[in-house]
Amino acid sequence: MFESFVTNSKKQLEATMTATLQQLPDVNPRHQAALDYSLAAGGKRIRPLLVLATATLFTSDLKAAMIPAMAMEFIHTYSLIHDDLPAMDNDDYRRGRLTSHKQFDEATAILAGDGLLTLAFEQLATAPHLSETARIKLIRLFAYAAGPSGMISGQQSDIEAETRAVSLPELAQIHSQKTGALLQASVCAGAIVGGANMSEYQLLENFATKIGIAFQIQDDILDVIGDATKMGKQTGMDAQLNKSTYTSLLTLAGAQQQLTAYTEAAYALLEQLPYDTAYLEALTAMIAEREA
Repeated sequence: MFESFVTNSKKQLEATMTATLQQLPDVNPRHQAALDYSLAAGGKRIRPLLVLATATLFTSDLKAAMIPAMAMEFIHTYSLIHDDLPAMDNDDYRRGRLTSHKQFDEATAILAGDGLLTLAFEQLATAPHLSETARIKLIRLFAYAAGPSGMISGQQSDIEAETRAVSLPELAQIHSQKTGALLQASVCAGAIVGGANMSEYQLLENFATKIGIAFQIQDDILDVIGDATKMGKQTGMDAQLNKSTYTSLLTLAGAQQQLTAYTEAAYALLEQLPYDTAYLEALTAMIAEREA
């Protein structure tokens, strides 16, 4: 059943993204090509799936959730394009394909990221099937998560951590912003679309915090023991860049223990909800057990 949910959700998401890009007026052809290329790279689409899976707790009609799910994928893809740039992580491959700046050039890649970020908010502002109040809440949620108090500060702190050792609490703070902020916003977006009450919203927000850290721990583990072919990018980069990671601070075994602890805490929070949380449980397992 979960597999069917993932397959159908991805199919609808891809169709919505394709239609949205095709309907953009007056777009420079090279910029259009860069947008198409970056979004066509695929991936697990975990963030939009979290939006949709959370919304299913409250409604079986996911029409209202599809635009927020797409907007989150636009923001996530923008972050990957910029993260891969020479001034950041300097990666040549992403999801088994040349990164945007390698396929095109740095300027085109930067503009593609800028385009996706701004397009996300245009789509949220005009999303059908959502009330004006819901649109405003989603815009504020996504802007906060992607902005100076969220992902941007996490990215800045992560760059600075390459030149100094950081403590475990500092590392958790960095990744709660860099990685966790968008994951948390994805879950909270689904709660907003579904009309969650305050206690449900807070519980889901706490759940999302746990899986955000779990996601990063597994990233750090995969950078040590992952298969570069499956991951579609080079492994061992954290060590080369002298980054503080969960594996470097805790050892591989310690990081795996922390991953289990955060995952179990996430499951425990879901158990408190009076709904069928099977999709969110399955996504939690996907995050913790993924090989790429």
